[in-house]
Amino acid sequence: MVPKCGAALSPGALCLAAALNGLLSFGLLAAALGTDYWYLIHVDGAGRNGSAWDGEELSSHSGLWRLCEGQNACMPLIDPFGAESWLVPASLQHLIYMHRAFMILLPLSLILIIFGWICGIIGSLAQISWLLLFTGCYFLLGALLTLSGTSTYICYSKAAFTETVRMYDQQRFDHVHITFGWSLALAWLSLGTEGLAGILLLLAAQGLRLKPDACSAGI
Repeated sequence: MVPKCGAALSPGALCLAAALNGLLSFGLLAAALGTDYWYLIHVDGAGRNGSAWDGEELSSHSGLWRLCEGQNACMPLIDPFGAESWLVPASLQHLIYMHRAFMILLPLSLILIIFGWICGIIGSLAQISWLLLFTGCYFLLGALLTLSGTSTYICYSKAAFTETVRMYDQQRFDHVHITFGWSLALAWLSLGTEGLAGILLLLAAQGLRLKPDACSAGI
């Protein structure tokens, strides 16, 4: 009795699928980092005894690097690593620490995708199972960094809004609506495809190790 070889997806097909997912993950995360629709603030102008135009002017959207208000030009956000960050009161320094965290984690994950993709291509062409195993774990680590970065950003945004409401009159924010935008959704999609690439590479490494034994086994 000889078991069927190639009944499941071959290591080559798994590596190809992992490479495509890696490219998709890189594109999604790069687009997320480069756009300004992570955090959306919409002001209901009519509710503030103003016009809809006033509401649009007061509304804003922001990314990781800058803030765009109404029809005005975008302005850069405070540099969490710059000298101005030390001028922030001690009671708000935890926001600066959170800002620094996701500003490191998300770009670092993007860099890991590049090196992981290169290692995956080399491991696939050379059919080196241990390199594919390493690269799969590497992609899963990158997915963990993306998860940590996006989660930290969400916590940071909520904490910053809470501090703003605490510092000013609550009634000023009765007609302010806060949502997360499509840039954050792209980062979550990148997280999923990055993790999937890692899983596919782990399966390819396992298939590459078992392939010689499975194809030579017989009774």
